[in-house]
Amino acid sequence: MDLLKGNLKKIYFKYLFASFGSALIVSVYSLVDCVMVGQYEGPDGVAALATVAPVWNIIYSLGLLFGIGGSVLMSAAKGAGDERRGNSFYTMAFIGVSAAAVLSWLGIIFFQDALLRLFGADDLLLGLAGKYLFWIKFVAPLFVFGQFLAAFIRNDNAPATATMAVMAGGVFNIIGDYIFVFVCDMGISGAGLATALGQMLSIFILCSHFLRKKCRLRFERPVGFGHMTRQIVLTGFSTFFIDIAMGILSMMFNNQIMKYSGSPALAVYGVIINVNTLVQACAYGVGQAAQPIISMNYGAGKGDRIRKTLRLSLITVAVLSIVWTTLTMALPEPLIRLFMNPTPEVLAIAPDIMQKYFISFLLLSYNIYSTYYFQAIMRPKASLAVSVLRGMVVSGLLIYTLPALFGAQALWFAMPITEMIIAVMVAVLMRHYNKNLKMLS
Repeated sequence: MDLLKGNLKKIYFKYLFASFGSALIVSVYSLVDCVMVGQYEGPDGVAALATVAPVWNIIYSLGLLFGIGGSVLMSAAKGAGDERRGNSFYTMAFIGVSAAAVLSWLGIIFFQDALLRLFGADDLLLGLAGKYLFWIKFVAPLFVFGQFLAAFIRNDNAPATATMAVMAGGVFNIIGDYIFVFVCDMGISGAGLATALGQMLSIFILCSHFLRKKCRLRFERPVGFGHMTRQIVLTGFSTFFIDIAMGILSMMFNNQIMKYSGSPALAVYGVIINVNTLVQACAYGVGQAAQPIISMNYGAGKGDRIRKTLRLSLITVAVLSIVWTTLTMALPEPLIRLFMNPTPEVLAIAPDIMQKYFISFLLLSYNIYSTYYFQAIMRPKASLAVSVLRGMVVSGLLIYTLPALFGAQALWFAMPITEMIIAVMVAVLMRHYNKNLKMLS
């Protein structure tokens, strides 16, 4: 595929289907784990996985930091005709992600209980969460490298390979969850084992790309070690922060829920996290589909192709937003029953909580997609501003002030209000930067 001259609509949808499937299946890891564990362990199992969710956010975000940051710069350099510099960014990003993988691995091994308590676990949930993480700890770096390699392989004109790798791991995880959790009667520990083995399979398939003749990823000695690292981190930080923000939000929500409502509401939030992860994964898919096309054409100075790609992306985002909001608002009780055998107390409070929170899905995909777009047109500060304000500043302020001012139920309006505020900001920024694209045409 020629990203600079080929049929844009055909290229976009080919990348969309590949990256959409890849991003969606990643969320299946946690979603299937939650369903199986909820059916086996009950609401306590779902609540335990809610305290593990921020750990996943940290792991995945580190892979995205160097994967998206490095691959955007690589594509822009190659689009401008500088193959050597493009591969230098790949090399520098690989060094960075290797260090991050080791540090995160050590953190999980030595500070597991402290992290889980920080994320809202009490004594009961701590034991369950520890059983789940037992197997994950053996292969934790592979989850970091999975995100990293998938980003670069998509930008190396092989989106199908990235999708195949993630789908194979996801399918294995689904089958393995059933076998280990129920057939082997391992419970929540079996879900962790299935997830670990599924990621090993994904990494094996991703690495097969380097054996193909079409692979253009090469190690080149970086020129300006410190400068390139800063460029990669600045470019990828907003995507990194989106996942970190999910962890921060989960931590804040977990603690506020336990303060105002107790563990039944936390079990409901455990379901919300997994549904939210699925919706967010769809937004990732649109962003990851558009990013290689936009980055390459930005490097080549083709503003018209960037605007057309943006138009296709926004239509996709609008459709996803309508579909997800409609489905989730209509099906709160079936969603709860899918994830667990609910107690009467959980079943009584779930529909109201979920419907309030799910209003946010109307604008979530638009806001997340914007961070990928701003990265791709080399506006990392705008991307970072959206990520930080959405993921911590505005949302955090509302999470702590709404229940204090208006009662416990007001907590669930924090994200709908946040998404609305950020969407206005995104629209203003997009209009401003899109005017500058005319100069590239």
